[in-house]
Order: sequence, then structure tokens, then C-alpha cells
Amino acid sequence: MTAALTVGLAQVNPIVGDIDGNAARVRARRAEAAGCDLLVCGELVLAGYPPEDLVLRRVFQDRTEAAVRTLAAETADGGPALLVGAPWRAGGKLYNAALLLDGGGIAAVRFKYDLPNYGVFDEKRVFAAGSLPDPIVFRGGARLGVMICEDMWTPRVAAHLAEGGAELLVVPNGSPFETDKPGIRQVLAAERTTETGLSLLYVNLVGGQDELVFDGASFVWDPAEGLRARAPAWQEGVTQTQWQRAVDGFWTCTAAPIADDCDGLDAIYHAMTVGLRDYVEKNRFPGVVLGLSGGIDSALTAVVAVDALGPERVRCVMMPSPYTSRDSLEDAAELAGLLGVRLDSIDIEPAMAAFSAMLTDVFTGLPADVTEENVQARSRGLLLMAMSNKLGHMLLTTGNKSEMSVGYATLYGDMCGGFSVLKDIYKTTVFALSHWRNQRRPNGFHGPAGRVIPERVIVKPPTAELRPNQTDQDTLPAYAELDGILEALIEDEASVDDTAARGYDAATVRRVRRMIDRAEYKRRQAPPGVKITRRAFGRDRRYPITNGFTDRA
Repeated sequence: MTAALTVGLAQVNPIVGDIDGNAARVRARRAEAAGCDLLVCGELVLAGYPPEDLVLRRVFQDRTEAAVRTLAAETADGGPALLVGAPWRAGGKLYNAALLLDGGGIAAVRFKYDLPNYGVFDEKRVFAAGSLPDPIVFRGGARLGVMICEDMWTPRVAAHLAEGGAELLVVPNGSPFETDKPGIRQVLAAERTTETGLSLLYVNLVGGQDELVFDGASFVWDPAEGLRARAPAWQEGVTQTQWQRAVDGFWTCTAAPIADDCDGLDAIYHAMTVGLRDYVEKNRFPGVVLGLSGGIDSALTAVVAVDALGPERVRCVMMPSPYTSRDSLEDAAELAGLLGVRLDSIDIEPAMAAFSAMLTDVFTGLPADVTEENVQARSRGLLLMAMSNKLGHMLLTTGNKSEMSVGYATLYGDMCGGFSVLKDIYKTTVFALSHWRNQRRPNGFHGPAGRVIPERVIVKPPTAELRPNQTDQDTLPAYAELDGILEALIEDEASVDDTAARGYDAATVRRVRRMIDRAEYKRRQAPPGVKITRRAFGRDRRYPITNGFTDRA
């Protein structure tokens, strides 16, 4: 019976549907893991995660199975065995599976037992649930308890594996990032190891897939000593871990690196940058274009874009109107200079005049109102979309979660675009991230070090500059108050009364609640953006547009 193992934690950045490419990425990690006995990859790594309804297509299933069998045949070379995730057919059903590939064949298959069906997950829509899994006997007798992602979140699967004689828990994951998620994973790992007395090896995907982003940060948890290994967050690669069989037959991690933690604003900023980078790269856009207003939202969006893609792939446009201040013009120019990006300037006053002339007869006798403000925003959206079409660059929107929550945005205007960097970032976090990025530049990013956002952009009152002397607070509560209310109503699903009990004015809370409900039709038409919080708009939070419910009886 073997007494030692070397296990590699493989962090792979798959592309949904790129089956051959994903197999090649696994193959590259296996080459990197020379000397390992076993290389563990993330959930559904060969299909990409989440494959959604794509996985229901028979040709997709056929190609995935072919890729599995090709990889399995390659393990006849005596190198590391592979534990890979893939959709797998058995008995006329389709399962979310983990497959052990070793000795030139498929040595074992285990199916996911606990299918999540909440938040961003809808696996019950496409997969059948497996039965409780039994341990896998690996090579010289190591008994591996494989449980796939959600199987770790409750005690039942781990308990069944322990009762069946498992000696080490192995958990392939497709666990999307959100704030506080890394800590939650470790708490759950600690619970499972305490309950079973077994060490746990947790392997996560890395990279962006539409609204989701995976942070890696794979780890090993020991029932007595806690964290014993951690792979770098946000990076592909292999982390090798050394294991010894203890006297009681269980396995203990004896040597492995522990990468630095990545949390707080650092983690949020990485999520935004990786999510944007992979959305652009995986959809093969040559670059991005965005409107610079001189305000903080477009400034932070531009910085993230440069950090993700490099200044040569980011094009900015200033589109002044008669209401654009000299400060805004100067701040946008300074930001572009600090970042090293091209900044074009297109005056929208001729467009405003043209639309005013065209609408004169229809609007005769009616006073100016928000309609004229929206014409400005839509003129800018039209110009940006024209540039996107002509240049092939994807248009980035620059609105934040606070604005989108209450509908403080113009449909077909500043909401135009293919991706929203700040979609799940509250305004107060925008300010915090801007201060943070001026103080540090994470390794591997393309933007410059030092101050990248002019201080005046951060400290001046936010304004849409669509009419004279306008500020956001003409329409909205102060952002510190608004964001607290929004977090209660959206993240916590608190009632109006419960939110007011946290110290907010009840009338203001009711007004914000009404604004959230009225803006659902806008959010339904908004572009995707990286999920950061517990309740991101889009696939994570689904509300009817036509909705007659109120909190009050």
C-alpha cells in the first residue's frame, strides 16, 4: 500500500464550448505537473462552466466524451493521473461528473449528488442528480472521496464517503467569486473535515465566463491544523502538494506552498479586471471603447480596461455638450494622459440642435424636461455605438450598481454597450476602489503604477451634467445613505420596515423601493457585467417587470 502521494491542484481557465481547447489547457497543466501522481482539475473543466443549455445538445455531449477518452488514452504514458470534470451520459441520463483518467483509460466515474438550483445556478435544469458516491481506490490503495462542488456545502456526501472508508476528500469546483466567498469556502471545508476527520483538497476554476468570474484560490484543509496549502488567486497553474499516509490510514499534507490571500478591495478589483479581460479575449474583440465624462465612474472603468487589456486596446471619447464643465474636460484629458490612452473629442451640440429641430412640431407648447436630457445621453450612445461598429471595439458602459438599482440611467443612452464593468459595484465602493488603485498597482496588470485617477475626479460631487448645475443628489439620496438602503433591500431582501429599522428614514426607504421596482425593465435590457455581490442583477436576481406587489398591506 502506497505511503506517499504528490497531488497537483490545477487551476484552469476554460472557455464554455471550446472542448478541444479546454482539453489542451488540461494537457498543458498536466505537462506542468510532471512528478505528480494525480492532477485534480475543476468542475466541468472540459465543457467550461456553466455550460447552460449548450450541454443538452447531443453533438456537444459526443465531443466532450471524445475529449475525455482522448485524454484518458494519453495517461498510458505513466505520467500523472487526471481527475477532470465533464458532462457524462449514463443510463439515458446526463450527469455532472468527475472522471479519474489513469493507465490509459477511464478508471472511475462519480456523479454530482447535490445539484444547486438557486442564485446563478440552475443545474437541475440540465443534469440528473447522482446517487451518493463511494470512494475511489487510486493506484496503490489511496481511497479518495470525490465530491463535486455543492456536495461539500452540506454534511451528507462527506459523511457517506467517510463511512465508506474514504481517506482523503477531493473536491473539484466551479465556484464563482463574490465578496466573502473565499472565507465561506474555508468555513465549510473546516466543517467537513471536523465532521469526518479527513483532510480536504479543494480545486477551483479560474477566469471569467460572461457575468461570472472564478478566482481559483484552491486550497488544502487539515482537520487539526487548518489551512495547509493555497494556490494563487486569479492565476492559472499547478500547485503541487505532498501527502503522507498517517498511522490511522488517513492522508496528511506535509509540504505545499501557501500563496498570499487576496481579499477586500484587492479581490474586487481583480474580479472586475479578470472578468473584463476574459469577456473581451474569449469573444475575440480587438479592444474596447468608452465615453469619458470627467466623472469617477467612467474614470474607474477606463483604468480597469487599461489594467485588463493595455492602453493600446482602449479608446476613450469625450463628448461635451453646452453643460459640460471646464473641470470635466480637463479631468478627462488628464486621466487619458495618465493612462496613455487615445482620447477623441466629439461635440454633441450639433446633434442636440438637430434633434431639437426635428422634434419642434411634436413638442410645441411643451416645457423642457428630462426628455431633452435623455436626447443628450442617447446622442452620445449613438456616437459610441457607431465607433464600436466601425472599429470593431466593444463598447463599455460605465454605470454603477447604485444607479442601475434606482434607474438613474438612460435606456439606449449611457446604458448602450456590450459589457458593464461597474454593474455590480455600488457607488461608495467605486470611490473606495478609486482611492485604492491610486495607491497600488497589482502585479501582472497593464496599467501604470502610481496615481491614475485625478484627485478632483474623486472629490467633486457626482453629476450627469445634462442641465446647468446638476448633481446626482438632486434626484437621489446621498450615496452613503442610498447604498446602505440598497444593500438592505437587494442583498438582504429586507422589507421596507426592516430597512427603516436599521436607522434610515422610512419615507426615503419607500421611495428607493419604488425606484428599484420601476427600474426592472431597464435592468432587463442592460449588458452583462461581473458578479461581485451576493445578489447581482441579471441571472442572480430575477424579478418580474410587471409587478403589483408592495411591502405595505
